[in-house]
Amino acid sequence: MANSIISQQLSAKAADTIERRVQAIVPGFTPAGFLAVPTEALRAAGLSSAKARYILELAQRVSDGRLNLEAMQEAPDADVIAALVELPGIGQWTAEMFLIFGLSRPDVLSLGDAGLQRAVRLLFGDDAKLEHMGQSWRPFCSVASWYLWRHLD
Repeated sequence: MANSIISQQLSAKAADTIERRVQAIVPGFTPAGFLAVPTEALRAAGLSSAKARYILELAQRVSDGRLNLEAMQEAPDADVIAALVELPGIGQWTAEMFLIFGLSRPDVLSLGDAGLQRAVRLLFGDDAKLEHMGQSWRPFCSVASWYLWRHLD
């Protein structure tokens, strides 16, 4: 989930760089590890003040049991999204990225993802709409998304 927050509104290359820096300073990349690192160190690693605050709130809620990430393994996608968007800094896109990359859900299509929208237009024409194209990819929209992102790379 922390990686999803780090990646918000960044290119994949920038997100990877910051993620590596944060992983180097956060013990075990765990909630307790994040809570043990001063905010200033997270900022020095490249996180904005807002992202540092969001990740620390996430870590606190997981640590104190208000957010149970383990229980999300079995929860329906809609329930996971509903629980995550209650967190500060977590919107629909971030929750969907967590479903795809954190929970390995096979059928998530992030309609708000600008990269996916661009890839669909590049591959299928300027009038192609992600929502319409995605219907034919079910139940493997996440897999289609990976290919679309790779196309942009």
